[in-house]
Amino acid sequence: MTAIPPHNLKHIATRGLSPLRLSSHRQPSTTTTTMTRSSSSFCDAFVERVEVKPTSTTSSSLAGLTACVKDIFDMSNHTTGFGHPKWRETHQPATENAEVVDLLLSSGATVVGRTHMDELAWSLFGVNYHYGTPRNPNASNKIPGGSSSGSASAVADGLADIGMGTDTGGSVRVPASYCGLYGIRPTHGRVSLRGARSLAPSFDTCGWFARDAALLRRVGYELLPPPATRATTPLTRWLVAADAFDLADPAASEAIYGAIAKKREELSLVFSSPPPQEVSLDHLGGGSYDAWFEAFRVLQSREVWQELGPWVEANRPELGPGIRERFEYARTVRDSEVEEKAATRESIRARLAEVLGRDGFLMLPTTPGPPPTSNESPEVVTDLRARLLRLTSIAGLSGFPQVSIPVARVEGEGPVGLSLLGPPGSDEELLRLAERVANVL
Repeated sequence: MTAIPPHNLKHIATRGLSPLRLSSHRQPSTTTTTMTRSSSSFCDAFVERVEVKPTSTTSSSLAGLTACVKDIFDMSNHTTGFGHPKWRETHQPATENAEVVDLLLSSGATVVGRTHMDELAWSLFGVNYHYGTPRNPNASNKIPGGSSSGSASAVADGLADIGMGTDTGGSVRVPASYCGLYGIRPTHGRVSLRGARSLAPSFDTCGWFARDAALLRRVGYELLPPPATRATTPLTRWLVAADAFDLADPAASEAIYGAIAKKREELSLVFSSPPPQEVSLDHLGGGSYDAWFEAFRVLQSREVWQELGPWVEANRPELGPGIRERFEYARTVRDSEVEEKAATRESIRARLAEVLGRDGFLMLPTTPGPPPTSNESPEVVTDLRARLLRLTSIAGLSGFPQVSIPVARVEGEGPVGLSLLGPPGSDEELLRLAERVANVL
């Protein structure tokens, strides 16, 4: 680890690599990703509007607030669509609410709608081949990010105070960054997914959005059960993932570092720590970011096929571009690959835990840059997805919590998010820290 010079906090950004340079030193993706919906094919954030009153209004922390729920969570007497018309057609209405829906209602929130999502939750862009693309209220004519696209769109547009989503490979963090929201992917397993459709169980988490950090934290206090061993050590050791910023566009890195540099002294007081320490994650656990990406891709694909492969083969649904190719690949993943990548995952998790310790938190860009349009070329989209997953797989493979904070905009392009990643089980402390950072920035 090396200290970042106090007078030059932005120096890492000058080493940022462009997309073209990045493509020259990593293994090419085996799947070309496309977004075929034009920017004019926007849809409403909601699959359906409802009004489900809270089950408790006395001394409830979320009383008077509204929530929207991704169409991956069950709601009694409603059919969960999972982002695909064939799924809705082949399933019956739910007989009870998902656990997080009941928790929201018992905390005083009113549920006002079920929101659109990416097809079967297997995308990061918010473009659904069957239904269209929810608008991004904070970046006109740009995609909202996915797969929790509708919830992010609704919250950013002021149609709900709280947006519930899921995050497997970045499906809360990416829309949070693209839509200028606060969002959290909790420690894997901390928040119940009972009554939610599964994509890849060892990666799936239940996350949420809010327009301000204080509410993000309040929701966490309702949804997060006490950890098995509560960490009492404050997160005060400020680490910066220098090479993670190399995966970002130079303009995005400059925007984030510019926002930090302006408030560096105030942030140091928030963290009560020495100057930030620069760390390198590439090659952590014996593998590069390319190896992380490949481990995530193999392990997630195997789990997706185990969860959804039988339904796909039995019902032969029409799958949109990108989703179709991912299922075709998932069918071919070999046991030997899974065994090898599982070992890589364990090594990464152990080394990252060692770097963070009990008091460390890692600062990194949430996404490589601001949101793109839905009309980008297949080459650009494939490159972007690869860089996205190299960033989001850090929390995905480790299972550690990550909060995205809207800190800056790239002029003429849209928002960019800064992420804080903490040790496992540090969700509450991470939410408190994010609120304090937000108050400064």
